Amino acid sequence: MSTTGTLRALPVGEHALLIEAGSAEEAEALHAELLRRRAAEELPAVREIVPAARTVLLDGLADPPALAAQVTGWSVPPLAPSAGAEITVPVRYDGPDLAEVAALWGVPAAEVPRLVGGISFRVAFCGFAPGFGYLTGLPEGFHVPRRATPRTSVPAGSVALAGEYAGVYPRSSPGGWQLIGSTDVVLWDPAREPAALFSPGTRVRFTELTPTTAEVGR
Repeated sequence: MSTTGTLRALPVGEHALLIEAGSAEEAEALHAELLRRRAAEELPAVREIVPAARTVLLDGLADPPALAAQVTGWSVPPLAPSAGAEITVPVRYDGPDLAEVAALWGVPAAEVPRLVGGISFRVAFCGFAPGFGYLTGLPEGFHVPRRATPRTSVPAGSVALAGEYAGVYPRSSPGGWQLIGSTDVVLWDPAREPAALFSPGTRVRFTELTPTTAEVGR
């Protein structure tokens, strides 16, 4: 896959551009290509590069129209599966929606840890709450609907699914995602640098935290 002629640049104020891609996969590939070009000094000075579900925002540009003309003519290479650092997140599969998700997938609940653990997720973009990353990588057959009635309070560390995304709640908040497990990993810590554990482009693996491994980690 390459994105040639599918990118559209829209002005945002005087010093920013919003680049629209044709799909979520193209937006992720575009974000990676922008970071690569900036590191190689092939991109004009830009203060921020912020990805979203189908767009990437470039802010702090001196000449947005000139860059817009360049970007829309790019051929963006596909995203390499191994690109980006990988973080392992140990998970207890104790979520209240685990049985429902397993039923939607047509498997026993005990199979969910193995299936989720076999997926290489990637942080496509961040939002909703500080430290919350929207993780792509779920096969289409594993997409699940949001809950019809959102919960008023979801515990911090909850591992959840909704639509094409997986995510981990960094703090207690309302939410309508399907909860399949929990983790003790701290997603957001203002005293840490960087404060967010997840950043766009990071790969994420979920491993099952069993009573035995939990004891080893103490």
